[in-house]
Amino acid sequence: MKTGKPLRIRAFAKLNLGLEVLGVREDGYHELRTLFQTIDLHDDLLIAPRPRGVRVRCSHPDVPAGDGNLAARAALELQRFARVSEGVEIAITKRIPVAGGLGGGSSDAAAVLMALDRLWGLGLGPSGLHPLARRLGADVPFFLVGGTALGLARGDEIYPLWRQLEARVVLVDPGRPVSTAAVFRRIDASLTPRENSNTIYRFVSRDLEGKRDFYPLSNDLEQAALEEAPGLADQVRRMRGILVGEGARLTSLSGSGSLFFGLFDEPGKARRARLALGRAGFRAFGARTLSLEQYRRAWSRSLGRGTKRGRTSR
Repeated sequence: MKTGKPLRIRAFAKLNLGLEVLGVREDGYHELRTLFQTIDLHDDLLIAPRPRGVRVRCSHPDVPAGDGNLAARAALELQRFARVSEGVEIAITKRIPVAGGLGGGSSDAAAVLMALDRLWGLGLGPSGLHPLARRLGADVPFFLVGGTALGLARGDEIYPLWRQLEARVVLVDPGRPVSTAAVFRRIDASLTPRENSNTIYRFVSRDLEGKRDFYPLSNDLEQAALEEAPGLADQVRRMRGILVGEGARLTSLSGSGSLFFGLFDEPGKARRARLALGRAGFRAFGARTLSLEQYRRAWSRSLGRGTKRGRTSR
């Protein structure tokens, strides 16, 4: 059987610059409003054709194998949807911390969808892949778009912002993975509908006026995450103090945590913050934001022109 060449691709991480939990939807999911931002921290994936089946390999002990892996589920969903009989082997080199709120598993899944769309010659593109991405998880559709974007509904309705963010990021890993499900259970215990919450809309409105002000932004999941992981609150207090002291414009947990980040306008300030965090005993590392155009260019380079082939069976 004639097969395409393996693809080496990058699956980039995300931050939640702000996140509002507005209530519980009728379908059981949460109504969210969030500001997504891709950064250049990434996993490396090798997508290779095989005659039958879907196989995922990853050396990280906390990444599941088989159908429990979101990247494997993405491949299986696309196989069924497009009625493709050929298989794929997916090798993942993890660089995005696991269970840190940076969307590594969701990004891997979106990367597999886009790579297999090219490898199998389906021609669906991001819009055609969006319904599959929504079924896989609320964050997955964002990674079909990238850049700076507003997420509505479950977070899976994506609207790129007109002004894309350019900044340096300092990430701090406290080494305490936090369960997303456990964090949402905690927040559900005290959640009341907040349809009129408008901090993110206020940010977007002022941003359109050319007045970028991060002050109103916050993460509604932060307090629940701190309660879920004993000892994390004290670490976050110290992290935030160092980041703010070095000039961070925004500090927050990303998603449900436990990765903490600071956003900086100047690389010198970001470098000094990393050094200060290191002296305080924290593991800190740097990244840059990726705009919508930079994200698209990165994917264009990864996928190349490709070769369209007929599907094995329809």
